[in-house]
Amino acid sequence: MSNLYLSSLTERREIQLTRGSATHSSPRWSPDGKVISFLSTRPLPEPKEGTARSQLWLMNPFGGEPWALTAFERGIRDYEWRDSATVVFLAQEDAGHYERAHKKDDSRVVDDSLHEPPVRLFSLEVASKQVRRLSSNDDWMSDLAVSPDGRWGLTLHDRELSYAFDQRQHPATWLWNLQTGVATQLFADHMLIPSQVWWARDGSGFYVTSDTTRDPRWRTATVAQLSFYDVATQRAAAVPLGWPRGIGTGLTPTPDGAIVSLADGVHLRLARLTRTGGGSWTKTLLTGTHVPNILGFTVSRDGQTIVYQYSTASTPPQWYRGRLDGGGIADPTLLTDLNASFKKKTMPRTEIVRWRGARNEEVEGMLYYPIGYEVGKRYPLILSIHGGPAGADLDAWSQSWAYPNVLLNQKGTFLLKANYHGSSNYGLDWVESIGHGNYYDLEVPDFERGIEYVVGRGLVDVSRLATMGWSNGAIISIELTTRDRRLKAASTGAGDVEWISDWANVDFGMSFDNYYFGKAPYEDPQLYIRKSPYFRLNQVRTPTIIYFGTEDRNVPPSQGWSHYRALQQLGNTEVKFVLFPGEPHGLQQLAHQRRKVEEDLAWFDRHLFTPVRADSAARAALAAEAFDSTSPLGLALRRQRIARVGTRDGVALHGGGTVIPEIVRYQGLDLGRFEVTRAQWAAFDSSYRVEPGTENYPANNVTFQSAQAYLQWLSRVTGESYRLGTEQELKPLYEGAAASENTLDYWAGYTLNPSDTRWVAERTRLLPGEAPLLKEVGSFAGRGDAELVFDLGGNAAEWAVGANGQGILLGGSADRPADAKAGPQEAATGYRGLRVVRGAAPRAP
Repeated sequence: MSNLYLSSLTERREIQLTRGSATHSSPRWSPDGKVISFLSTRPLPEPKEGTARSQLWLMNPFGGEPWALTAFERGIRDYEWRDSATVVFLAQEDAGHYERAHKKDDSRVVDDSLHEPPVRLFSLEVASKQVRRLSSNDDWMSDLAVSPDGRWGLTLHDRELSYAFDQRQHPATWLWNLQTGVATQLFADHMLIPSQVWWARDGSGFYVTSDTTRDPRWRTATVAQLSFYDVATQRAAAVPLGWPRGIGTGLTPTPDGAIVSLADGVHLRLARLTRTGGGSWTKTLLTGTHVPNILGFTVSRDGQTIVYQYSTASTPPQWYRGRLDGGGIADPTLLTDLNASFKKKTMPRTEIVRWRGARNEEVEGMLYYPIGYEVGKRYPLILSIHGGPAGADLDAWSQSWAYPNVLLNQKGTFLLKANYHGSSNYGLDWVESIGHGNYYDLEVPDFERGIEYVVGRGLVDVSRLATMGWSNGAIISIELTTRDRRLKAASTGAGDVEWISDWANVDFGMSFDNYYFGKAPYEDPQLYIRKSPYFRLNQVRTPTIIYFGTEDRNVPPSQGWSHYRALQQLGNTEVKFVLFPGEPHGLQQLAHQRRKVEEDLAWFDRHLFTPVRADSAARAALAAEAFDSTSPLGLALRRQRIARVGTRDGVALHGGGTVIPEIVRYQGLDLGRFEVTRAQWAAFDSSYRVEPGTENYPANNVTFQSAQAYLQWLSRVTGESYRLGTEQELKPLYEGAAASENTLDYWAGYTLNPSDTRWVAERTRLLPGEAPLLKEVGSFAGRGDAELVFDLGGNAAEWAVGANGQGILLGGSADRPADAKAGPQEAATGYRGLRVVRGAAPRAP
């Protein structure tokens, strides 16, 4: 599921354009700016049997319902606007007689190129919806790029279905004159095989990245280099970047050249390229506050404005607008407020670290500190190992179901990420270092010495080590468990243990294994046996949890079965195997992603943070599965944690007889579990009269000024900072509170409408006392997961600090109905109280 938003570049304002559970992707502005096109799985107005799930839709950005432009049998693979009236796109040809005749036969012939319909180039007239075939190729187009003037189209073609496996027939590149229909093949010698393409703003040519390698056969471990193809001269020439580490995430053309991302270890550097005529270029590394941590970016048509995404390993991503000022980015302005709730959460401290790894060469990585880290204290350490191996961990926000780093930091552990030998972003020597038989030989020592490094700094308790990873991260983790019995837990997702069967059962098995091991298994079976951890699993003493998707074609689930069965039958350690039905190499379904994270947290809880015996852990797990913490029994048990001093709710001040509010963690705040009670208020105001039996009722008749005075007193006597919550941080808590609390609806016995409210309110005046509807705090169900918080939706309204610094009453109260449609209605004086917040107030944006 994904939706589209329209963001203003002049102010912090967003408009949600699509809603619902469909997937919306690939948005494009039409050249005249009048409509937005996008691909969507939303239902067609008049659905027909046999149409593809995803179709091309159009939308007026200034209002109105989107409308379907296509109802094709095959989905669009890629598309671009040629002009404001025409779209060109790639799609597979409709089913022929053979395919229709075998429609109900789900048998599959592997690499059946004779019957795999080609992917071709088409044009679509927007007004008439008329489709015209532009190509007659028999291969499979994969990518399309159209020049800004609509004259040229560039297509990339796959020429064999098993190219990922054997890399025999390299992809082809064709340049189409969209005015005449004439196509010309480019780079026929395959010295340059495009991976990404961007047309120059003037349409004179295009920038192209191509993977460079020293290997004469395999393009497996590579560095991306940049070239420019000039349409007029029909020649491509390398752009002299003078940057051996290669291209990072890509580039964006500008009127005079391009802004390009350069790989630079844990960072990406931005450089400005300027075409100076005669095929020469100048390069200027950009400067600016955010430059080392910019990932995605785009540049305005006039080349004056850049919009970019900024984050660090401890700063969640946001989008900014900046001014391109020669060699710098000036005046960064925040455009978005993504994941606003994250502002209430504590982020881990992170730092870039370096140590000497294999071959005594420097290894660079990221160290994530435990949340709440105390200097001098030693903590557990989890290795968080990236996949690839030709990937890289950056100083950028990186939290996922595969690597729930911050949730583990929250539990009090260090995490170490390393760009081990074989990673990208460090140049050709580094990425190729583990090829030709060196696989495992350098990466594993990199992590072993990384452990020594953080232990040597006095940060880590060497008796509490663990490892986790997905794909190649799991592969390295598994190998580590065969060598280091100090590891107390391992989480391994989609990781190989036995390489002979991997070779033929993976979509890229030959190209990967032949490159990294140097030979095929039938050429040197003993090499594959030596490299396979499977034959050393008898050495493993690390409790290991294994994950696989049943449809994984990158690492087949049979590898998980081999890993699991060997550890299970050897019986030297605890092992658990979780299969995710229907999932490929990366988990797609939210339920499966969540299950994986929960399993990880429970596994590390059991074996690293609070180790227990395996049989005790199994019993605890079964007990947890049989018990619902939200059941009446669960709530009753959680209520046992409520603090009391004798019969009074709260905690004792300095162990004496004075009772003050109990604080619990709720929604990112240190919040009073209850409203301030009368007994607690009386400790502050000796003249406050408390009727016997009402000590645990909410303090009432509280003014904003007296609430502030109470908090000043509480801060003084405790030595801690207490305050009223702000409207901004508390309003979502009250709005999300249950309606079935102590409100006038409760006393009426049904949901009141405005007419009935007046009559019921009059009846309440027949009861004795100023506030007869108040009840003891905690009389209704609490809210929260770990700790319960009570009476957010009723009892006494509670003072907060409004946006202008004035007092504002929030939350339900017993004298008012829980009417979501009603405007602001203040509680009567007798139904006004307060709830405390501990800690400093949030800074103004």
